[in-house]
Amino acid sequence: MKSLKYTYWFFVIVTVLITGCDDLFEPAIQNNRDLESSYNEPRFAQGLIINGYARIPRNGWSFNDMATDDAVSNNENNAFFNLASGQWASDNNPLNQWQNSKAAIQYLNLMIAASDSVTFTVNNNLLDRMFADRIKGEAYGLRALFMFHLLQSHGGMADGQLLGVQILDTAQDLNSEFNRPRNTFEECMQQLYADANRAIELLPLDYEDIANESQVPERYRQMGASRNDFNRVFGEDARQLLSGRIAMAIRAQAALLAASPAFSSGSTTTWEDAANYAGQLLNLNGGVNGLAPTGLTWYSNVAEINNLGGGVNQQEILWRTSLGGPSSNLEAQHFPPTQFGNGLLNPTQNLVDAFPASNGYPISHPNSNYDPNAPYANRDPRLNLFIVINGTTAGPNNQVINTTADGGTNDGINRVEVSTRTGYYMRKLLRQDVNLNPNSVNGQLHVMPRIRYTELYLIYAEAANEAWGPTGTGSFGFSAYDVIKRIRERAGVGIQNGDAYLESVRGDKDAMRELIRNERRLELCFEGFRFWDIRRWDLDLTEPARGYRIQSNVGQVINVQNRVFAPHMKYGPVPLSELLKYSSLKQNTGW
Repeated sequence: MKSLKYTYWFFVIVTVLITGCDDLFEPAIQNNRDLESSYNEPRFAQGLIINGYARIPRNGWSFNDMATDDAVSNNENNAFFNLASGQWASDNNPLNQWQNSKAAIQYLNLMIAASDSVTFTVNNNLLDRMFADRIKGEAYGLRALFMFHLLQSHGGMADGQLLGVQILDTAQDLNSEFNRPRNTFEECMQQLYADANRAIELLPLDYEDIANESQVPERYRQMGASRNDFNRVFGEDARQLLSGRIAMAIRAQAALLAASPAFSSGSTTTWEDAANYAGQLLNLNGGVNGLAPTGLTWYSNVAEINNLGGGVNQQEILWRTSLGGPSSNLEAQHFPPTQFGNGLLNPTQNLVDAFPASNGYPISHPNSNYDPNAPYANRDPRLNLFIVINGTTAGPNNQVINTTADGGTNDGINRVEVSTRTGYYMRKLLRQDVNLNPNSVNGQLHVMPRIRYTELYLIYAEAANEAWGPTGTGSFGFSAYDVIKRIRERAGVGIQNGDAYLESVRGDKDAMRELIRNERRLELCFEGFRFWDIRRWDLDLTEPARGYRIQSNVGQVINVQNRVFAPHMKYGPVPLSELLKYSSLKQNTGW
């Protein structure tokens, strides 16, 4: 019976991979394979694990920032424009991860169940064992990742209890019970931790070739494995696959979510847990000294990007997608109109105001010396790095961008459909050496990170401040204050005055919390974090998005888009289609 079940599932995966069939349980008869051909052709197993990688949500930019106070879309048909305008519903959810992540988990469960039976090599049981361990470790790590995305998107309160999703730790078949209730959020987190820890046990910290036999892990050395055997399975050829270090990062991301105000009532995860998980990873990266000096402009460091190869990462990036070839799609979406772009994401005045003065003080503080008549003077250098403001340059020819209402170009606010609605364009993520002129279009290489180290440093800072206060170090020798000081130094903030503002709040946990949250907002802007952060912090989603309209050399803050969110929307919905199929599922309150 067991063999027949595996034969069935291997033929299912081939069907789906080849045909893209929506129904996992209606494969084409002609694609059926017998047990021997399934287990003796490792491409079947590879298909299962590849499907997991292909479904990772962070395989591309979502720009859900356009549903927050950080940005708006200039396209009224954009999904996030509609979401923020009151059209978010259980049957209209651009943030839905239910079907995608559950399908990925199904494939991963099949991989875990079958991995010990697949023949990966020709007559080499030792290598088969090692390959099985690696692929099983990848599957556990990926399963933890998809659980994280499910909890982030669909975890929520239902009938007074914080629920997660249904835990599926074995592959489902035609005889499985599908009408199952959701597990609690806490049960889901414990499953996630177990999967992440199993991945950490099975996988190397990083996929790198080892130099001598003494570096072969003891358990494989006892089996007779050589350095060459280890390198064949766990060496540099496997870079960018899920590793032990990446599993540690996923665990830290999930712990931050579980410890946050919106989820902590249904979780035993503490701020100290989150700080410890992140701190363990940062210790491996050299502590605060490991923060990449060039990490602020990872997206535009031309020499670094052009010299990447063989799965190597920039110092700032822990995990990324495949590099691909030169492209110009991102710039075509977001460049200003005079640079032949569609100006899709428009940063808000709200976000611009979040950048402090160059001396480190918030612009609302009297010591910032902020001048509303010269609003961009003496500001945090990150403002010009991340946002195109009026009078700065963009594009391959460093053309001055005029966003004024009477400036005479389509870059001006609300001039044409592809003009900015806020008076600003996005600069971050874009390669300014891309040329979109139809007469001479050229693309450039782009890096798409799945996990950046700066995110992990900010996870530690947030959790450590909550657990131990601004200067508490736990067992790691560095504090939330130390991390934020290093991040701001890298940005060029507070250099001339010793960052007097940071020093003024180093003994105030609440003030440090606000500073850490603001640094996270700035450092991770446009990367798809803000929407989730506002919700897990249990903050108001309805702050109107504002812009800055300049006409006749006079600037005016304007309201651009009201945000229509109800209080219950700090948790996302269970898809209506699932509720209609399965009576045991409970919807989150308010949906």
